Amino acid sequence: MTKLLHRIVQGLDRFHAARPWDHNAHYHRWILRQLPSSCDRALDVGSGAGELARLLAARAKAVHGIDSDPDIVARARQLTAPAAPVTFAVADAPSGIPPGPYDVITCVATVHHLPFTNALTRFRGHLAPGGTLAVVGVAREATCGDHLLGLASVPLNVAMALIKNKGRRVSLPGSMTARTRPAEMTYADIVHQARQVLPGVRLRRRLFWRYTLVWRDGPGGR
Repeated sequence: MTKLLHRIVQGLDRFHAARPWDHNAHYHRWILRQLPSSCDRALDVGSGAGELARLLAARAKAVHGIDSDPDIVARARQLTAPAAPVTFAVADAPSGIPPGPYDVITCVATVHHLPFTNALTRFRGHLAPGGTLAVVGVAREATCGDHLLGLASVPLNVAMALIKNKGRRVSLPGSMTARTRPAEMTYADIVHQARQVLPGVRLRRRLFWRYTLVWRDGPGGR
């Protein structure tokens, strides 16, 4: 049985290496649904190759993306039209966040690289009154519920790879070339700490080994 499971895992790894798809970009539409239809300033923390920042430009008059990787920031600049109201900078979050306030702050698959409580506190401090923070994060699997949700994601992950790539082998998207690291915090710890910093925050576990967090500044917030 152990050998069989090992072979299955190896087969899945080979399959996804040949047909990769961006789990983080899958949640970009969800992020946009959490945001106002228009705003002045938006910040994307851990902006990578800039996919989300460019989408935010349809909502915000000015979008700024920061990432600690100079190579991927250079790539984001190359991929962004000069006329787009989007800028990128090399900066370490949360200490290097440019002065706000921002009407929208987004952070996708990045906050587990940062000191969690400090990062949320900084995000909150840079939000404009009435602003929205939207996070897509990664948590360490620890409970039976975590493992069951992860198991349910496996066949759906295969299906999404086939659908998005139309069954073909494809090259690794530029958005998936950024440095990664495994999550250390469990979902339970994330919920506990987030509620201490962001009263009224909404969190939810999601498919494809992600969770989401939304907080809006307002009554019950600050």
